[in-house]
Order: sequence, then C-alpha cells, then structure tokens
Amino acid sequence: MTMRSACSDSRFPTAFRFCPAVRQLAAIAIAILAGCAASPPPASDIRAAGAVESAFVVTGAGGARVARVITTDETCPLIAIDDTTTRMQLRAAPATIAQRPTRSDPASSKPSAFPVRVCDQSLPRGASRAIVAGRSLPLATHTPKRIVVIGDSGCRLKTSDDAFQACNDRELWPLAMIAAAAAATLPDLVIHVGDYQYRENACPAGKEGCADSPWGYGWDAWNADLFIPARPLLAAAPWIFVRGNHESCDRAGQGWWRFLDFRPRVAGRDCDHASDDDQGDYSDPYAVPISGDTQILVFDSSRVGVRRLLPSDPMYRNYAAEFGTAFALSRDVAHNLFVSHHPVLGFAPDTSRPAPAVYPGNEALQSVLEPINGSRYFPSNVQTLISGHNHLFEMVSFVTSHPTQLISGNGGAWADASLPSPLPSGASVAPGTVIETIASTSRYGFMVLERDPDPERSDLWRVESRDIRGELMSICILRNGKTKCATGTPP
Repeated sequence: MTMRSACSDSRFPTAFRFCPAVRQLAAIAIAILAGCAASPPPASDIRAAGAVESAFVVTGAGGARVARVITTDETCPLIAIDDTTTRMQLRAAPATIAQRPTRSDPASSKPSAFPVRVCDQSLPRGASRAIVAGRSLPLATHTPKRIVVIGDSGCRLKTSDDAFQACNDRELWPLAMIAAAAAATLPDLVIHVGDYQYRENACPAGKEGCADSPWGYGWDAWNADLFIPARPLLAAAPWIFVRGNHESCDRAGQGWWRFLDFRPRVAGRDCDHASDDDQGDYSDPYAVPISGDTQILVFDSSRVGVRRLLPSDPMYRNYAAEFGTAFALSRDVAHNLFVSHHPVLGFAPDTSRPAPAVYPGNEALQSVLEPINGSRYFPSNVQTLISGHNHLFEMVSFVTSHPTQLISGNGGAWADASLPSPLPSGASVAPGTVIETIASTSRYGFMVLERDPDPERSDLWRVESRDIRGELMSICILRNGKTKCATGTPP
C-alpha cells in the first residue's frame, strides 16, 4: 500500500485517514522551531550536559514516571521539575563487577565495567516540565494515543553461532535509523519489548563490519547497543522497558537492573552474584493505565525457555505466581494489553528442516497458563498480546476467542528468515487455536499503535508496521481482540 492510498483509504475509520508523511514533516518543523526559539544555555549547563551520557523517562507501576540519568560526573545532577530544583538520587555508583562467564562463550567473558553513575528522580504526576543538565525530558501524556513498539534491537556478536553482525553499517544494523524514524512519528509512549544488548563476544580479526566494537556486558557495550543509537527516541517520549532473555542474570542482567528497570535497585536482585539469580531473574508484573478502561500489563518472561514446564519445576511456580499477580491487576479493567518479551501465541520460522516449517508459540508459558485460564490461556479482558523475541513483525488473529498476538522483534538484531506463506498444513501456535489472519515481514522496522480518538471506540487501534525509514509496510485494524489487515502479508 502506498503512502497516498493509506491516507485516503475508505476502509479505515475517518479518524484514521491521515497522511503519516505530514506527521513526519510536522515533527521536523517542531524541532526546527524549538531550536530557533531556544536561548544558548549557560556555560555551567553546557559542562553538566557534557557529563550526562543519557537522560530519559522510565514508566512504571500505576503510570508512575522516573527521570533517569547516566553520568560520568562525581555526583548526581540537579533536576528542575516545574518551579522546584533538587538533586537526583543515586541509583548505582560506578563499579566493576566480577567476571560472570558468558552463556555463548565462557572462555571469552570478562568483568563488567560500569564507570558511570546512574541517578533517579520520581516525577510528580502533574509535572509539566523537567530539565536536567540543560535537557528537557519528555513527559507527554498519561493517556497516550500513539505508542511506538520496538524490540530485539542490539547488534549480534556471538561466537557460538559464528554470528557477527555489521554493527558499523547503519543499513545492516539499523537501530539508529529506526529510532530516528520512530521519533518522527511523535509518539506519546515507547514500549521496548526486550533484548537490548547483543554484543556478547569480541569481533574477530578481519571482520570489518564490526571492527573495534565494544563487547561484554559492561557500560561500553550497553552504550553502543542502546543509549547512543536510540538517543532521539529516548528524547521523544517516556519508555516502558520490558525485560528480554538477553537481560537475564547470566547475560546482561547487571545492566538491566542498573539502567532500565523502574524499581529501586537493591542488593541481591541486581544479578551481580550468581548465588542471587533466583531473585534477580524474576520480577513482579505491573500495570500502566493508559485510559479509564485500558491498561498495559508488563510481564517479565526473561528466564523462560521453550519446553513445557512441570508443576514441580521452580520456574513453573515462579511464573504461575507472576501470572496470578498479572491477572489480579487486570481484574475490573475492560481492556488489557499484555506485554512480554516471549510471544505466547506467535510463530517463529524453523529453518532446521528442508521443507517450510514453523515453531509454535512459547510452550513453557502455555503450560503454566492453561491450568489458570483453560485453552484460551488468558482471561477474556486480555485482548491483545505484544511481544518480541522472534526477529520479525508478526500479527496473528484467531477465529477462536484467543487474543491477537502482535510481535515487534525486527528492531535491528539480525533478522529471522521470513515465515513461510502459506503456513505449512496443520501449523498451530497452541492447542485449541484456529487462525483467521496472519501478516508478517522479516524486514527491519518498528510498530506503531494508534488509538481511535473517539471515546466510544477507545478499544479500536490502528496497527502500523513501518520500515527503517518510517515508510508503511502494512496497516491493520485491531478491535476487541480481532485484527484485520489492509495489505495482507507485506513484501
């Protein structure tokens, strides 16, 4: 579908007939006008800004927001919130954490060096302005209408798979382009569905595409994989950070707890010591209200595998308790968007067989969910699942009562093969499911969810799949757990 026809297509509700190109031009114009109107910052602010490596807003339980700063300075900076100025609170001091063997190549691991200070400050719900080190932080609205979803965004360097992505090439590792294009859509909220840090092993000699890349689980790799390339998107809107399997304790979990999780960082739940991983690998789900009748449920599935779990397994018990908490939070809320890294009801391509084949949804999580909610797996007021993990865009809608599964895992990490089209005969994401519609692409990009502005249709969402330059690949309409796409399967 061309940009022009997407603006005028009568199949979509009137409120959704707009031209995304106009929106991008508006974003550019706003940035230019803001730059013209701003007066030069005082020298003290310039020095402070130079010490700040990253500044962004984390969204947590109940929609609470935390300003977070990563700095090389010796103290946390001052932050001005409306008419009040205060010093931010220390979250994590600089440190070097003892070596933990990497999962992919234990022989080539190294200690995790964090030569930066991480600082926090809670933002009052009614705050209209927050400035730190000369930077205005994005506060946006507590009732977001436009949500960007990205995932699986880091540059893969992994010895055990002989996988060395060209981190130095913006086209072959396009997170910087994706972040800029996503920021130009003027989102009210960003959801990253996990897997931020992929630079686990050193780039071999002779691999020019990743030459001189930082590696390991310390600050330099985190900065290269997320904070530098995602800078425009971090500045565009508050973020919900979802934890992926790359942020489990035996991988980049130390950085997860330092930089991204919204909760206070506490000893024993920081992945610094393997003996504490039973605490550090799990965290309670939480809800983020986005309107009077809709909320986002955020679920930490980082440690789960793929095989079915037995009730006697400690992992089963952990996830059963977490699902119980999540569904208690969903009670009495009409519309719930369930966000986890691992897709419960989505396909992944299986390239290990000579004939076209697919992997089903996550059987480990299904085995925990079925005793709770039966073959639907989720309560009826959970109508949409949003995930990553599979490195593609995917939408699966069902004839049966199962919630639509959306996957936005094409954010930059080496893309998966495309799903076979049509699907192999008998392919099923889970027992009891019957698929009505599926759309997917393995092209890099991001997803945009835009809610209908009519309060009577607050459960109606326009779902856009966009490429690295922000061009539309497909448009779907999601309502009450069912999704229809205008373009079928994109190229």
